[in-house]
Amino acid sequence: MLSNQIQNGIETAKLVWSRLPSSEEGEPEEVQIREKIHGSGVESLDYEIIENYAYREDQALRGKLYTGYYVLVKWLFSLLIGIGTGLSAIFINLAVENFAGWKFSATFSIIQHSYIAGFVVYTVINLSLVFSSVYIVTQFAPAAAGSGIPEIKGYLNGIDTPGILLFRTLIGKIFGSIGSVGGGLALGKEGPLVHIGACIASLLGQGGSTKYHLSSRWLQVFKSDRDRRDLVTCGCAAGVAAAFRAPVGGVLFALEEVTSWWRSQLMWRVFFTSAVVAVVVRSAMGWCKNGNCGHFGSGGFIIWDISGGQEDYSFQELLPMAVIGVIGGLLGALFNQLTLYVTHWRRKYLHKKGNRVKIIEVCLISLITSVISFGLPLLRKCSPCPDSETNSSIECPRPPGMYGNYVNFYCPKDKEYNDLATIFFNTQDDAIRNLFSAKTFHEYSAQSLLTFLFMFYSLAVVTFGTAVPSGQFIPGIMIGSTYGRLVGMFVVNFYKKLNVEEGTYALLGAASFLGGSMRMTVSLCVIMVEITNNLQLLPLIMLVLLISKAVGDAFNEGLYEEQARLRGIPLLESRPKQYMRKMTAKEACNNQKVVYFPRVVKVADTVSVLRSNKHNGFPVVDHARNGEPLVIGLILRSHLLVLLQSKIDFQHGSLPYDPRDGSKPITHNFSEFVKPVSSKGLSIEDIHLSQDDLEMYIDLAPFLNPSPYIVPEDMSLAKVYNLFRQLGLRHIFVVPRASHVIGLITRKDLLIEKNEDPAVMELQSTSSSR
Repeated sequence: MLSNQIQNGIETAKLVWSRLPSSEEGEPEEVQIREKIHGSGVESLDYEIIENYAYREDQALRGKLYTGYYVLVKWLFSLLIGIGTGLSAIFINLAVENFAGWKFSATFSIIQHSYIAGFVVYTVINLSLVFSSVYIVTQFAPAAAGSGIPEIKGYLNGIDTPGILLFRTLIGKIFGSIGSVGGGLALGKEGPLVHIGACIASLLGQGGSTKYHLSSRWLQVFKSDRDRRDLVTCGCAAGVAAAFRAPVGGVLFALEEVTSWWRSQLMWRVFFTSAVVAVVVRSAMGWCKNGNCGHFGSGGFIIWDISGGQEDYSFQELLPMAVIGVIGGLLGALFNQLTLYVTHWRRKYLHKKGNRVKIIEVCLISLITSVISFGLPLLRKCSPCPDSETNSSIECPRPPGMYGNYVNFYCPKDKEYNDLATIFFNTQDDAIRNLFSAKTFHEYSAQSLLTFLFMFYSLAVVTFGTAVPSGQFIPGIMIGSTYGRLVGMFVVNFYKKLNVEEGTYALLGAASFLGGSMRMTVSLCVIMVEITNNLQLLPLIMLVLLISKAVGDAFNEGLYEEQARLRGIPLLESRPKQYMRKMTAKEACNNQKVVYFPRVVKVADTVSVLRSNKHNGFPVVDHARNGEPLVIGLILRSHLLVLLQSKIDFQHGSLPYDPRDGSKPITHNFSEFVKPVSSKGLSIEDIHLSQDDLEMYIDLAPFLNPSPYIVPEDMSLAKVYNLFRQLGLRHIFVVPRASHVIGLITRKDLLIEKNEDPAVMELQSTSSSR
C-alpha cells in the first residue's frame, strides 16, 4: 500500500516537472538549437592553425629573440590581467560598499523620526542605482546584461557571440554591477567579475580598443584565436579569484567549468594570474583597514571566517547533512527550471518590445524588492537580546547603520533586535556573514528564516535574466545558508549538543544549493574552503556537493548550460551523445551538397558563391594528372574577402602558378588575415569590384590550408565529436575510405630529437608504399 502511494507520488512529480518548459514551445531540441544558431549571429572561432604560405613565412622569420619576446609578452599579459581584474574588483567593491553604507546610514538616521520618510529615502536610492545600471546596459552596452559566464564558456568552447568582449561591454559591466548590486537587487557581482576579467584579457590580446583610440602596436602580438583563448582563460580565473579571494578556486573554476581545452603551460600562467589578483586584493584590504575607504568595513571582499565555529562533527550528524545535500539538489534544479521558464517568457513577450520595457521591468522589480526588504521586518516582532554573560563578544542590539548581528529595527525596547531585519535589511555579504556566524544560538526564528527563504528565492528567480549585470553565486549562497541554518536549528534541538553550530550547517546549505544549481564540485569545494578559512569542514562540503549534484543531474542540466542553450550558444559538452555511437560521419552530413572552389577561380564566381552561401570554409579541388579531382586544402571565407578587397593577387589567365618558374612572392602579411575581436571583420557587401575585376582570376593555392583534418566517411560520429571538441576545430572534411597507406606513425616517431639521426634509433614504425 505504502509502496503504491510512493510510486504514484513519484509519477505525479515527474508529470508536474515535465510540464515546466525545458525548451521553446515543445519543439524538438535539435530543431530549436539549429534555428537559434542561424538566427542569433554567433560564429565559430578558428582555433586551428591555418598553415598557408603566409603563416609559414611568418614562422620562418621568427628567430630565438622573437620567440623569447613572445613568451615574455604572454607572462606580462598574465600580470596585467591579474592587476587589471584586481583593480576592477576593488573599484566595484568600494563603490558598492560605500553606496550601501550611505544608503543604510541615511535610512537608519531618518527612521529615528519617521519610518515612512525612511522608506521613501531607501526606495528612491535603490531605484536610482538600479535605473543607472539598466540605462547603461540598454543604451550603451547590451552585451553586459546577465552574468556573462554562459557567453564566456561558449567563447572558450569555440563560439564567438557578438559584442561580449568589447571595451564598452567592460565599462558597462563594471558600472552596471555597481548600480544593480548597490541597489539591493537579489543578485551578485561575482559572475560579472568573471566576464570583466575575460574582457580585460581579450582587450590586451588584441592590443587595446581601436574604436576608442586606446590601442598600442607593441601589444598587438597575438594574432590567432588560440592565443586569445589562453588569455581569456586567465581572465576567467582572475575574475573568480578577485570575487572570492580564492586564487586556487579560480584556477579550478577555469579548468572545471569554462574551458574545453587545457594544457600544462596554460596552468602555470592561470595560476600566476590568480596569485597576482590575490596580492592586489590583499593589498587593497590592508589599505582600507586604516579607514581610507569610507564605509568599506568588514564586507566587500568576500571572506566569512568561521574558523572559530564547530571544530568536530559526529556520525549522527551525517544524516542531516546528507538531507541538506538532497534539499540543495532539489531546490537548485527547481531554480534552474524556473529561471529558464521566466527567462523564456521574458525574452518572448517583454524584451521584444524595446529598451523602454526593459527599464520599466527592472525598476518595478527594484521597487518590489525595496518594499519587501523594508516592509517585512516591520511585520516581525522583535526578540529580546541574548544574555551577554553567555558570550561577552556579542553586541546587542547593534547601533543603527552598523554592520553585524542583532539589528535594532522598529523595536519598542532598547534591549531587543529584529532577526528578519538582520538578514533582510542588510547587504548580502553581511547577511551571509550573519547566517554563517558562530556562537549565535537562537538568533533567528524558524518563521523568520522560512519567510526570508521563500521571498528571497522568488526574488532571485524573477531578477535573474533582467537587463542588468547579474551574478548568481551570492544569491545561491544566501538561499542555501538559510535552509542550512534551519536544518542546523533542528539538529541543535534534536541532539542537544553544545558543540553543534548552526553556522556550520548554513555553510553546508550554501554549498549544496550552488552544487545543485551550477553542478560544480571540485572548484566550488575549494572556493567554499578558501572563503570560510576552515579546512576541517572539507569532507562535509564534499559530501553535500556530491549529493546535491547527483540529485540535480536527475532533473536537468546546470544553470549555465541551460542559459547557454536558451541564448542559442551551441556548446559542445565533454561527452558525445549516446546516439552518436550508432551514426557515421557520412550520415551526419545528411547528403548535403558540398560547395567548393577550383584552385584557380574566377573572381565573379567567388563573389557569387560568397553572396549565396553563409559558409565560413570551402574545400579547394584541383585535378590530378589522371584527371581525377583532388582535394588540396581548405580556404576560409575571411581569407577570400581579404583577397577580394586587396585585388593584388588577381591574374588575367586561368592557369595555376607553376613553382618551377620561380618563387612567387608573398604579397600578404600574416596579420592581414587575422580577424579583429572588436568587430565582425569584412563582409562581402563591403567590397566593391569593377566589371574588369570580376573577369579576373585568383590562384588559391598560396592562401589555403593544405593540411585540414580529414576523417573517413564510416568513422563513428562519436569519434568525430571527440576529435572536433578536443582539438577546437571549425571544419572537418569527410572523405571516402583511402585506397592505400603511405606510412604509419607511432609514439617513437614523435620522440625524435631535433639533431638526432632517425636511422640510429630502432624505430618500430611500419611503412608501406604502392
